Amino acid sequence: MKKTRIKKDACIACGLCTALASDVFSFDDDGLAYNHLGDDTEIPEEYWDSVVESAESCPTDAIETTEE
Repeated sequence: MKKTRIKKDACIACGLCTALASDVFSFDDDGLAYNHLGDDTEIPEEYWDSVVESAESCPTDAIETTEE
């Protein structure tokens, strides 16, 4: 199962993740990124590459990815 989550304390709201993976990431009411599919939800395979690209590109390493 592939999952991702945003570490809110590290997010600087640069918007890179929402630009690269808008099917997964959005901004919350505080202006910080979050996984709008849900942190405990499996990421669909068709979105996974863009999620990984977002994680690798994040300037503050705020995006965690896991594969179980």
